[in-house]
Amino acid sequence: MKKGSAPYGVLCACSLAIGSALADDAANVLDEVSVTATRETRSTGEVPQAIAVVGKETLADKKMFNVKEALQEVPGVLIDSKNGGFDARLIIRGAGLKAAYGIREIQVLRDGVPLSDPDSFTRLDFVDTQDIERIEIAKGPGNLFAAGSAGGAIQIISKSVFDDRANNLKIGAGNQGTENYHLRYGGMIDDRQALALTFTRREMDNDWRTWNRFDTTQSSIKHGIQLGDGDVVESEVSYSESNMQLPGAVDAAMFKTYKRTGEQNGTSEAWKNSGRYSKVWFVNSRLEMQRGDFTFKPRIYYNTWYHYHPVTGIINESESWVSNLGVDLEGNYRHAQGTLVAGVTARQERVPDSRKYEYRDVTTIPGGRIVATRSDAKGTLAEIDNATTLLTGVYVQESWRPTERWIIDAGMRYDVVEFEDDNQQFRKYDYSTGKYVAGDGQTKINKTFHLPAPKIAASYRLLPGLNLFAMAAQAGQIPSFSEVSTNPSLDAPVARNYEFGLKGRAADWSFDTSVYYSPVDKDIVQQNNGGVTTYLNAGKTDKKGFEFAGRYALGKYWELGGYYSYADYKYKEFTEPVRVGGTTVNMDRSGNALPFVPRNQYGVFAGWKQGGWRARVSANTWGEYWMDNANTQKYEGWEWIANASLGYQWSQHSLTLNADNVFDQHYAAEAKKDTTGKVTYTLGAPRTVLLTYRYDFR
Repeated sequence: MKKGSAPYGVLCACSLAIGSALADDAANVLDEVSVTATRETRSTGEVPQAIAVVGKETLADKKMFNVKEALQEVPGVLIDSKNGGFDARLIIRGAGLKAAYGIREIQVLRDGVPLSDPDSFTRLDFVDTQDIERIEIAKGPGNLFAAGSAGGAIQIISKSVFDDRANNLKIGAGNQGTENYHLRYGGMIDDRQALALTFTRREMDNDWRTWNRFDTTQSSIKHGIQLGDGDVVESEVSYSESNMQLPGAVDAAMFKTYKRTGEQNGTSEAWKNSGRYSKVWFVNSRLEMQRGDFTFKPRIYYNTWYHYHPVTGIINESESWVSNLGVDLEGNYRHAQGTLVAGVTARQERVPDSRKYEYRDVTTIPGGRIVATRSDAKGTLAEIDNATTLLTGVYVQESWRPTERWIIDAGMRYDVVEFEDDNQQFRKYDYSTGKYVAGDGQTKINKTFHLPAPKIAASYRLLPGLNLFAMAAQAGQIPSFSEVSTNPSLDAPVARNYEFGLKGRAADWSFDTSVYYSPVDKDIVQQNNGGVTTYLNAGKTDKKGFEFAGRYALGKYWELGGYYSYADYKYKEFTEPVRVGGTTVNMDRSGNALPFVPRNQYGVFAGWKQGGWRARVSANTWGEYWMDNANTQKYEGWEWIANASLGYQWSQHSLTLNADNVFDQHYAAEAKKDTTGKVTYTLGAPRTVLLTYRYDFR
């Protein structure tokens, strides 16, 4: 970049203005620690990549019903919930935009163990949000944890089995039928072993709209044993049952009514009984063994799940439980000038005898078109599917420190993903007639993707606590199995990222800022044409952006902060097939902005602590965005939605009052327009309040 351009000037000005202050505070620099970006423990200020850590102190002020509450103040991260339970629409720098539900293109982990399926699809129904110590976010390509995930990685760090300070009892109640019960108790059972038990129950009636109840019951047992020579084994078994009703979107008239009344009476869609009801077992074991300068970290994990999942036009059910087995063997070698990390990974998901059914109870009009469902009960068998997805990968990264000021990371992941599917379709829903019709019979898919992901990055310490970084990286994106099944000709997108930025850390303040350019070849685009969701490759998309996050301790009791994200995402080459009458016409969308992603996203917060009291208030804004690929209509977004908390701690007791959407703004969490011109809105929740009592066992 030429000297004199805006980013260069900003970086130089920051360096000159704060240089002397940093030098004075060099001995008092405070920073979070991250393991997600590089697979080695390193302060975030020294990581040559845009990352964020949501720490224990910040999470303590959240009710944590949903990961949205933890991530909504991170620049470049767009997240909202359609239900308020475990569901989340998560986008990092445009990755994940194609997802109709769940999380895609972003690797999600818990304590180093992948929660994502081998095709990068993630559900959060078995994550106990009450058992989270901190969350780390590494943005974009170039992450050693992110197998086939162009959006980077999010790692949830749970409370350690060896930490008896985390033992507590919580009881919470609020409006919208909200209830929260949590118990965690554990400790050392002898001089080497620890055991911890957790139980969580969360409920929401969401009575501001129909068909929107949520409840989940989760329990786990964690076991840890300290072996000889400092070796540690930690294992966990958890079980979750979750039930979530999905209320559906509304049309413009119903959205207007909601903005006036704060209530959603039904949905304008025919499919009025969507939901997800699941049961999940999750087992994992992790060993950390150190011998001299070498550390060996094998992980083995297994989850198996059942779900009943009514969606648009069809009801999905796992006739046999789905199984997901994985292993990760990591080695870490520390040498005189740095660290070498290398490993292999393998994951297989088997979906045996997955079945799809017609809705049993429907309302039709003359001619047979379905205009409404009356329940989520299953009817005639429509489809049987047997599928297997296998991911195998290798990774290596050298973190070289040639001098005290420099850190250079050079690495590579290489993943291979194999899909096998045997499908027998007896019946299907036909969107043009609005009826169930004869299916397509038997189809088979065998497809393999090869996904190289190289990375080179460097961090240079300009002054104590002030680091300049730059990186170039690439990642291939695994198409999810559902995408491949709707379009077997899909190719794997290739995303590249070129980025530089500045990070500052001092005793009283910190900031992170970065500028990035991320071109994507063969980006997968979700298209909705008259209710039919399909996926296709765009030629190219260009993503350019700027991000800033900072915080400042004002005196002894106050902390202030804020964030800002600018995103300029456009299709460089893309023709979209659009149904016009009885024919399909390819419409050129080149030069258009990507939908849903606002050009401007920003927020501020203020925190206060004194004695046993603590309070926090934040306000977030999501700017206007285009609702469709054709860029024919914009949604105005929402401004300054405020969340607040107030708490008091005395001895082992505490009370915390949380209020989300304090001023009860009525807005849309998502607004979109399909290729037929149909506009729909998914509504954001009105004000919710939760009062929580906590007792800390000591």
